[in-house]
Amino acid sequence: MSQSVRTRPEGSGQALSEAYDTALLDLDGVVYAGGSAIAHAVESLATARSGGMHLAYVTNNALRTPDAVAAHLTELGIPTGAEDVITSAQAVARLISEQIPAGARVLVIGGEGLKVALRERGLEPVESAEDDPAAVVQGYGGPDLAWGRFAEACYAIARGVPWYASNTDLTIPSARGIAPGNGAAVEVVRIATGADPQVAGKPLPPMHRETILRTGAERPLVVGDRLDTDIEGAFNGEVDSLLVLTGVTDAAQLLAAPPRHRPTYVDADLRGMLTGQPEVSEAGDGFRCGGWTATAASERLELDGDGEALDGLRALCAAAWTSAGEGECELDAGKALGRLEL
Repeated sequence: MSQSVRTRPEGSGQALSEAYDTALLDLDGVVYAGGSAIAHAVESLATARSGGMHLAYVTNNALRTPDAVAAHLTELGIPTGAEDVITSAQAVARLISEQIPAGARVLVIGGEGLKVALRERGLEPVESAEDDPAAVVQGYGGPDLAWGRFAEACYAIARGVPWYASNTDLTIPSARGIAPGNGAAVEVVRIATGADPQVAGKPLPPMHRETILRTGAERPLVVGDRLDTDIEGAFNGEVDSLLVLTGVTDAAQLLAAPPRHRPTYVDADLRGMLTGQPEVSEAGDGFRCGGWTATAASERLELDGDGEALDGLRALCAAAWTSAGEGECELDAGKALGRLEL
């Protein structure tokens, strides 16, 4: 996929699990939410794997180790090895190791995932700004991360120690709803210090590089639920993407997406990996997909027809994105979306 302005979702005559050799799957909001598998995820992934697709799990959550993530997935009925899990902790550890000497101390503001990743790169995790760290790294530490950990980061950064962040996701899905993510914690330290970290996680290139290095993917498909991490990361890496509507992105946000946030394909859940994707074609002044035709009127999106709701959403995307060009759609989508039960 080139970094051009996408004006509509693409179609695929093959099942996506056949058209691509590797699925680079986000976890929170795609495979599970709050620790429990999302509907249809286990069966869909098993079918894709049995058909020869390599499954790799790519997460911005730096809290857990690859071993722990793999064990959790296996418990859910998705057999996974630690080598199939790529975390932002691994990406940021590689980034740090390329800039400071081997064996250097790194102040960790986060959990075990960061510590294991740093040791893998020959770096020594420490807990205090008084331990003479050569770097500070911040990653998601879970809801019980003590407020004092942010102070330790601030003390070191104020002395000129370089600061790194695994990722800057402001939110993270949980079983009870949307909770603050590592990006919210990074903002605490940013406000207190006035500094800016080097960031490794999605959607930035260090994470994509880490993923390709560890998987060897030649025809990867990024599968995610977030426009600003998963889909933008695919855009930056110039690879195709599938947005599933099981996480944080809703239909209205999708319609308003600027070019870097527009996925190649859209589907309800991971069953979308197992099928071809319908073409969206021009139809008069609008776009047609399945039984639906969508057009962009002067101030609103209009939808006509019936059939699968997702086909209607795909047609609306084409109308909205074409209308928006390189900007964001500002047309009223409420009435058109009201006809769809997604």
